[in-house]
Amino acid sequence: MPTPARRQPYPIKIRAAEVVRTEMITDTMIRVTFGGAGTDGFVSQVADEHVKLIFPDVDTGELRLPVPDGDHLDWPEPFPTTREYTVRKYRFEEREIDIDFVVHRHGLASGWAIAARPGDTLHVAGPPGGVIIDPGYDHFVIVGDETALPAIARWVEEMPRDTRGDVYIEVHTESSIQKLDPPGGIDVHWIVTPHGEASGLETAVRSTKIPDGASVFVWLAGEAGDIRPLRSWIRKDLGLGKGDSSITGYWRRGVSDTHEHLDEEE
Repeated sequence: MPTPARRQPYPIKIRAAEVVRTEMITDTMIRVTFGGAGTDGFVSQVADEHVKLIFPDVDTGELRLPVPDGDHLDWPEPFPTTREYTVRKYRFEEREIDIDFVVHRHGLASGWAIAARPGDTLHVAGPPGGVIIDPGYDHFVIVGDETALPAIARWVEEMPRDTRGDVYIEVHTESSIQKLDPPGGIDVHWIVTPHGEASGLETAVRSTKIPDGASVFVWLAGEAGDIRPLRSWIRKDLGLGKGDSSITGYWRRGVSDTHEHLDEEE
């Protein structure tokens, strides 16, 4: 019987990270690699870890930073302009952090990433910790949209090679599909839904064939309204509790800088 998922906290730090390089991963995703002395002591152990990127105030240009207070940060008021992003990869030996940004026409963080050049700096807070998920489940169901793709890509490439399950990723265009490195027993399903059309995630995920008697872990992340309906499938159809699932709204239409643990609403 797998051990239920648990949250592992880390000491929360603030650091000035330096841009080392940028790379267009697809037409809709840009990767910024950070390094330099500011990344010393960075901790990132699991795929679903997020950091806060801190930007100057969009109106005044003022940069307000939190103050370290032991293992935590004391944030100023009003709260600084921040955006939460997943750590795509951390290379300890090179002291390099990869963060992937979905390219938006008017996005604050996306615009910064597109304009970033080697030597630029950005203040990064966190990560505050991560969810430790037992790799011994018989079957994983991993679901997300393009904002969850960095976490999903990292997770499947770090999984034990005998892991089995299904991965569902929704993108808006064929050109957003990335080459992943999952174990042979992981089936990756790409769902291409053009902008303006209703999400196809729920229909696709509900068609998943779960092996009889298998222990199952389900991980959902993406737009809060699109993934919330799948909670009933997890709780009622699969009979899974909170220890065997993780449901996170990475963003919400019309709202900036949101990160909602939807399983905590129950």
